Amino acid sequence: MTIDPKETPVPKIHGYLLSAVAPRPIAFASTIDKAGNVNLSPFSFFNCFGANPPIVVFSPARSGRTNTTKNTLENVLEVSEVVINIVSYNMVQQMSLASSEYPKGVNEFVKAGFTETPSEKVRPPRVAESPVALECKVLQVIPTGEQGGAGNLVICEVVLMHIKDELIGEDGKIDPFKLDAVARMGSDWYCRANGDSLFRLPQPAAKLGIGFDQLPDKIKQSKILTGNDLAMLAGVEQIPDVSDTMLTLHEKEIIKNGEEAVHHLVKQYLQNGEVENAWKILIFNNA
Repeated sequence: MTIDPKETPVPKIHGYLLSAVAPRPIAFASTIDKAGNVNLSPFSFFNCFGANPPIVVFSPARSGRTNTTKNTLENVLEVSEVVINIVSYNMVQQMSLASSEYPKGVNEFVKAGFTETPSEKVRPPRVAESPVALECKVLQVIPTGEQGGAGNLVICEVVLMHIKDELIGEDGKIDPFKLDAVARMGSDWYCRANGDSLFRLPQPAAKLGIGFDQLPDKIKQSKILTGNDLAMLAGVEQIPDVSDTMLTLHEKEIIKNGEEAVHHLVKQYLQNGEVENAWKILIFNNA
């Protein structure tokens, strides 16, 4: 299916985008207006875009139905400060309740049962229940259009961060299992970043893998090995020297059973992170 945004109704484009560009982190933004009224609302058009200075951006989009703007946008235009509170699983239902379209002047902290905690460098309060809170100064607001569904990029500089002590692991970093973050999918769907959803993927950094182009054709054409499997094989800096290693009896039997059996064993090794063993059996199979 191919979609031309100019020939498709905005609600459909909105739905496809939110379902495809996922999961998205949630900016649970607390703001105040010039009269001091507090507002709290979640936005999934959100991410970080720099560390020096630390920049985060979120977008309170115009309503696709009524073309009206959010109270949050009106507030940051009046008072250019915001606290972005990170949403964890144990507060997701309250966060959803706070997303209700209450009239201007209604305090969602009260409606959703959150605790206001005074910020130190900005005027809006932060959410005490949030595992991480980012006090921010709003640097710029960039509207992307004037029609329903258009975004408003709120560019913020983080001036103070609050991280709950219990989130920090022995390595001094935020433990993702303790953070238990929630992300937005499309429609009514969310994603919980915990349990089996989390996995490690070591980054290449300075290492240069040999690349797919250096893999033998018979490996690249395998019906068993996936693109992920091939990438693990292609991620080594050089094909391992296995001249001093020996095959186990089991591996010898596998090789006797043909190419498909070999690739199944290679896949098993790769799933266990045993890249060198995977290469070993491939090399001996082709010897």
